[in-house]
Amino acid sequence: MNKYMEQAKIEAFRGYTRDEGGPFGAVIVDKEGKVISKGNNKVIKTNDPTAHAEIVAIREACKKLNTYDLSNYTLYTTCQPCPMCLSAIIWANIKDVYYACKKIDAAAIGFRDDAIYEYLKGKNKELILFKQIDRQECIELFEEYKKQGKTIY
Repeated sequence: MNKYMEQAKIEAFRGYTRDEGGPFGAVIVDKEGKVISKGNNKVIKTNDPTAHAEIVAIREACKKLNTYDLSNYTLYTTCQPCPMCLSAIIWANIKDVYYACKKIDAAAIGFRDDAIYEYLKGKNKELILFKQIDRQECIELFEEYKKQGKTIY
């Protein structure tokens, strides 16, 4: 077994045996092979639906490294990232991701990533209802941000 995936598996096991969340673990590694951060799913422990293993590991790495750019790092995770985690990986600029189980494996034990994937495909639209309001009142925030030359990440 890959040594980093083994560490992710250990994180997943520790997390779910402590009733912190689902059986998911993640590890972020630098180019020299040094483990920068680890994470396990902590949704139940924290009552935070965004506390997935990948998000926990990304948050820890960013805090430790004092950056939001993890483009020189690799993520190992025990399961194919859900759409939220995939988005966080993209926002963090992580280019290399290794995963063990597939989303179908997570679905087989009751996790509902597929509902989100279906929504993104234009199906399952009853999942959530979006209504745009007050754009004119809020667009000035965007315009001012651009005008001031603020950082785009």
